[in-house]
Amino acid sequence: MNIHDFDDIRPYLPEELPAIYDKLLRDPEFQGALAYVFKGIPLEQIAARIRACRSNLELQINIVYPMLKQLVADAANGLTSNLAEAQLDPHVSHTFISNHRDIVLDSALLSVALHDAGSNTVEIAIGDNLLIRPWIRDFVRANKSFIVQRSLPLRQMLLASAKMSRYMHFAISEKRENIWIAQREGRAKDSDDRTQESVLKMLAMGGDLRELNIVPLTISYELDPCDYLKAQEFQNKRDIAGFKKSPQDDLDNMRIGIFGPKGHIDFHAAPCINDWLDTLPPDLPKTEYFRRVAEHIDREIHRNYRLYPANYIAADRLSGSPLHADRYTAEQAAQFDAYVQQKLSLVQLAQPDVPYLTERILTMYANPLLNYEKAIRS
Repeated sequence: MNIHDFDDIRPYLPEELPAIYDKLLRDPEFQGALAYVFKGIPLEQIAARIRACRSNLELQINIVYPMLKQLVADAANGLTSNLAEAQLDPHVSHTFISNHRDIVLDSALLSVALHDAGSNTVEIAIGDNLLIRPWIRDFVRANKSFIVQRSLPLRQMLLASAKMSRYMHFAISEKRENIWIAQREGRAKDSDDRTQESVLKMLAMGGDLRELNIVPLTISYELDPCDYLKAQEFQNKRDIAGFKKSPQDDLDNMRIGIFGPKGHIDFHAAPCINDWLDTLPPDLPKTEYFRRVAEHIDREIHRNYRLYPANYIAADRLSGSPLHADRYTAEQAAQFDAYVQQKLSLVQLAQPDVPYLTERILTMYANPLLNYEKAIRS
């Protein structure tokens, strides 16, 4: 395989970046985004910093990394990970498969955590449905992202999936890049994180799963800034046949997810699954093989959640019983109840079904705990 076999989906090459920088810096929307993020810094100064980045990694480290560190300082109560102690083989690249909470930050903050742990950052799988502005497509490809082509007829979709799989195997084995991909298409709106077997089948199109050095990764946010938007989407889907989010909805989710308060954030990498894969019978039917791999990844993700008072309180509110009352204080419970009411007030629906919306928000916070409890019993 050759890197140019993947020109329509791969990240931009270093030699392509100067022209991309020029294109981005001429775009009024990109200029506006820079002004919002780098408040008080003249555009010319930011542009000079960007143009000085000779590779995708330099762009990440010199531009995106400090921006994300500031974001964590402003909108979160810390970012922790076990990546420095995870005992991942430093001589191979890994494919991190994680649960998916935030459209932008899941993969972006993983790169921050990896860099802080002394490891390489990740190339990011991002759906083309999110690339709703030309500058967004250019910027993410400059920022080590490759494109998941979703808006295609079935036959073309299968060909595109096979191509992306080949690219991922190429990126791991030839480019020696780490990769991030979500365990499912789109976010789990109710936080019931399950690996889609179709994702694993796609990964296997380009070669053996062992070649990808898959690492299950658990992402835990104390708070989800988009929780009320997700609840609102649940009611719209319930009440409106064929409801689909608009491009503006996706932009709102990205903006609020990035800048809204998140509480504490934690990343936890489980062991690479290769040794576990070697325990499976070699004659296992493919359908059973992918089912077992998905279940193993789910179990690893679930048992490594970092749980917060909100998770325990939400579970007890749903059950109507204080089963986890020893894990939070009365003050924390009152604060969470007030938080839910405040988020409900942000819902913009003509006829909000408040009991239903409340149940949806509580479920988002309860499911990580419920899945954790099941995983540690299995």
